[in-house]
Amino acid sequence: MDLTAPLRHGNVGIRLVRPRDARILQHELLSNRAWLQPWEATSPDGPVSFDMRTGVRRLLQQYRDGTGIPFVMEDDGELAGQLNVWGIARGSLASATIGYWVSERFAGRGITTTSVALATDLCFSEMRLHRMEICIRPENVASLRVVEKLGFRYEGLRRRFIHIDGDWRDHYAFALTREDVPEGVLQRWVQGRAPRDAATVPPADRSRA
Repeated sequence: MDLTAPLRHGNVGIRLVRPRDARILQHELLSNRAWLQPWEATSPDGPVSFDMRTGVRRLLQQYRDGTGIPFVMEDDGELAGQLNVWGIARGSLASATIGYWVSERFAGRGITTTSVALATDLCFSEMRLHRMEICIRPENVASLRVVEKLGFRYEGLRRRFIHIDGDWRDHYAFALTREDVPEGVLQRWVQGRAPRDAATVPPADRSRA
């Protein structure tokens, strides 16, 4: 499976990250600090050094090990952000989790929604995974809109789940299984057939988060 060539829908594409992407990614992360910091994973042990070249090498090693797939998202060939498939489990679990970020100037164009659909379809069809999960902070309205549009199913509240922006934060969990989307996530969304209320968070969980 060649992931170096972009998977595309319209002007949006995802492809495997390359070592030479590190400079652009670091520039985007640093120039979007105020935009990204509220949603950025941190370490409970304190600040860590920020070196995107090392980060890309680690992501590509995870890809070689079969535990992750690090993509970049592109808009008309211009790097717009990252999408990582991580925590790939084989065997009886056959699942993975998706995380992503997009630069502020590319927000609102449907790039993340299209990229998540492309990545999920790839994981179901080529990787033969069974379940894909996305976990989102309750305050992240833009990300919640992504799972709403694609019809990811709400599966529950995870209390103090991931260390984000300096503290342990609650997350909503959403997922799809391969059986949910026999036609593919992208086609279901494009054709307007994604269930409108699948990602609805119950009032009881909204009040607890």
